[in-house]
Amino acid sequence: MKHRIIHCLACGALGLALTIPASAQWSDSSWRDGADLPSLAADDSKAVTGEEFKLGRAWLRQFRSRAPGWDDLHAQAYMEALIDRLVPHSGLGNTPILVTLVDNRNLNAFAVPGGVVGINAGLFAFADTEAELTSVLAHELGHLSQRHYARGQARAEQTQIPAMAAMLAGMLIAAGGGVDAGIGLAMGSQAALIQNQLSFSRRFEEEADRIGLQAMAKGGYDPNAMVRMLRAMQRMVSLQGGNPPEFLLTHPVTESRISDSQDRAVTLDVVNTRNEDIRYQLIRARALLRVHDRDPRQAATRLAEGEAPEDARRYLDALIAADAGNTDDALRILDTLAGEHPDLAIFPASAVEVVFDAGRYEDAIERSRRQLRLMPGHVPTTRLLGEALLQRDPDEAWRVLSDLANRRPEDPQVFTLLAEAAGRSGRKALGHLYRAEQMQLTGRIDDAIHQLDVAKRVAEVEGNSVAVSRIAQRREAFLGYRETLEKF
Repeated sequence: MKHRIIHCLACGALGLALTIPASAQWSDSSWRDGADLPSLAADDSKAVTGEEFKLGRAWLRQFRSRAPGWDDLHAQAYMEALIDRLVPHSGLGNTPILVTLVDNRNLNAFAVPGGVVGINAGLFAFADTEAELTSVLAHELGHLSQRHYARGQARAEQTQIPAMAAMLAGMLIAAGGGVDAGIGLAMGSQAALIQNQLSFSRRFEEEADRIGLQAMAKGGYDPNAMVRMLRAMQRMVSLQGGNPPEFLLTHPVTESRISDSQDRAVTLDVVNTRNEDIRYQLIRARALLRVHDRDPRQAATRLAEGEAPEDARRYLDALIAADAGNTDDALRILDTLAGEHPDLAIFPASAVEVVFDAGRYEDAIERSRRQLRLMPGHVPTTRLLGEALLQRDPDEAWRVLSDLANRRPEDPQVFTLLAEAAGRSGRKALGHLYRAEQMQLTGRIDDAIHQLDVAKRVAEVEGNSVAVSRIAQRREAFLGYRETLEKF
C-alpha cells in the first residue's frame, strides 16, 4: 500500500544515542530529560548488561541511517505484540526489546545484543503461518537470552565494539543498505570478523532452538512449526545452491539440527494453544504487497497459494484497489470486513489510510476518532489521526502526537510528524528540538546537535528559559553520545 511517505531528512554521518525513558513528558513546560541509561545487569550471568543495552541502541541508530526501513504501522504493532508474548518465556528477564522492520524481500531476521530484533518484509513472504514466523523470532530471542554473541566474542578474544561493528557491516550488506566510505573502511578492516561473529556454532544453534521451542510451547504455539520451517529452509538451500539467503549463511541448517528440534518438539506440551487466526495473514498480505509492489497481482497469487482465509484475500484486494486509485471500491471491502470482524482494528484503520491517501482528511479524522472511541490508545490509528489533523488542525495534531511520542520515545517517524506539528502550530523551539530527536534516532548526531543549537537560539528569542535549560541538557547528552561513537 502506497501509504504516506514520511519525509526523511538526508542521511549524514554515523550517529548514536541512548534510549529515553517512556515516562518522560513532552509539552511546552516539560521537556524530556537526558536521563542516564538504566542498568539491566542482574545476578544471572545471561542478563543483558547496561553496556550491551547501550551498544544495542547505538547499533540500531546506525543501522537505521543506512538500511531501508519498512514503515508499516500495522506490521510494526503486530510484531511488537508477538515479541511481547515470547519474551517472558525466552529467559530475557526485563530486557526491553526494540523491533525494526527492514524493507527487503529476502528471507532474514536478526537479533542484536541489547535487545534489538530486526525482521525483513521477505520473512513474511516465506512463512505461511504465524507459528512458522514465530519459530524464527523465538530462535533469535534464544540467541539473545544465551548471550551467544558475547560468548562467541570471548572465544575469539575480540572486544564487543569491533564485533558489533562487524555485525553492523554484515547486516547492512544483507539489507542492501547504502554504504559510505567511512563504513566501507570499517567493513574492510572487519571483513574477517563478519562471518565469524554472525555465524553461530552448532552448539549455539541447538541452544537457541531449545530456548525457542520452549518459548513457543509456553506461548501457545505448536513447536513442530519450527521443524517445518527448518525443513523448508533446508529445501531452499538445496534449490539455491551456493547462494542461500543471509539468514541461512549465519544460521546453518543441518539434518542433525532438524532431528534434534523434532525430538525436542514432541516432548513439549503447548500451554493455552493459540489457534491460527486471520491477523497474521492480514499482515502477510501487506508484506507481500510490499515485496511485490511492482506487480500487486503477484502478491495476491502468493497469498492464495498459502493458507490465507478468504477474508485475508479480500483485504489484499482492497489494498490493491486503493493503490490503483479505486478508493470507493477499497472502502466498500474494508467497511464490510470491519463489520464482520468488529474486534480487529486493522480493517477500520486501513480504511483511514485509504481516505488519507486520497486526500479526504475530514473523513480520515472522523474515522480515526470513531475507532479510538472503541479502542482507545490503538497506536496505528492514533498516528493516522495525528497525520490527518496536521492537514486541518496542527495544534490538535501536536497534542495527539505529543502523547504518542511520550508512549513511543524510540519511534523516529512519530518525531518527524511531531516536529512538523510543532512548527505549524507556532511552537518553533519545540519543532527544532523534536527534529533533533528524530535525527539522533536515525543516526545523525552531528545534525541533531546543530538542530539543538538552533532550538536554543529560538527559545532565547521567545524568552523561554525552561526550554533553554532543557535544550542545554539534551545537548550535553548528545555530545556524550558522540564520544561513545568514537569507540566504534
